[in-house]
Amino acid sequence: MMTIGNAETTVPAYVSEPAGQPKGALIVIHEVWGLVDHTRDVADRFAAEGYLVVAPNLLADTAMTPELAQELQATLIDPQQRSKVQPKLREVMAPLHAPGFAERTNAAVQACFEHLNGIPAVAGRVAVIGFCFGGSYSFSLATQVPRLRAAIPFYGHADFSDEQLRNISCPVLAFYGEKDKALTDKLPELEARMAAAGVDFNDVVYPGAGHAFFNDTNSWTYNADAAADAWNRTLAFLDANVAA
Repeated sequence: MMTIGNAETTVPAYVSEPAGQPKGALIVIHEVWGLVDHTRDVADRFAAEGYLVVAPNLLADTAMTPELAQELQATLIDPQQRSKVQPKLREVMAPLHAPGFAERTNAAVQACFEHLNGIPAVAGRVAVIGFCFGGSYSFSLATQVPRLRAAIPFYGHADFSDEQLRNISCPVLAFYGEKDKALTDKLPELEARMAAAGVDFNDVVYPGAGHAFFNDTNSWTYNADAAADAWNRTLAFLDANVAA
């Protein structure tokens, strides 16, 4: 772990380094559960593939700890217990909707980008990948940082204006589960708006999969076939747009 940032913004982050010369650098943004072991494991997987990885804890200032995240997820999986945990879940998630949270979070992600881009071995070869909450902030970083080499949002929201979309200069590869209707129902419109904005946008929708299909620690949502295919596509995308 290390602290990344500047005089205005700091964020604790997990850093995972490759064994040899890095192919490039990657910001890995966690789900809404915070920087849990699963996110660290994903960071380590990318490091094993040759990338220098920073995974910020964007919920460090909230009550969401790895222990609480595990407890909440376990309870949500049980239909008989789900209603009992909803008040606690709303309480813990409330700061994410508070005024200023999105601005502070975007600033923290940008600080991670500047940190990586300032390392000579990977300067100019920084990408972002995120899941759920992190997928949304991956989209957001792409609208704000033209030097970003690639963005890979997994089941993230992209509620941006046409002007913001026109700011995206990197290729975007987005993944969705077919059952995640809150996102897939809006996908045709997003595809059209991305095309109109001139964005190199590609998406993959996995039949039979739902939200959070990549998280192999969540037996309720994990889809092994979709996760394996998305992993292979992600590595190929990074090789073509970051490592090349």
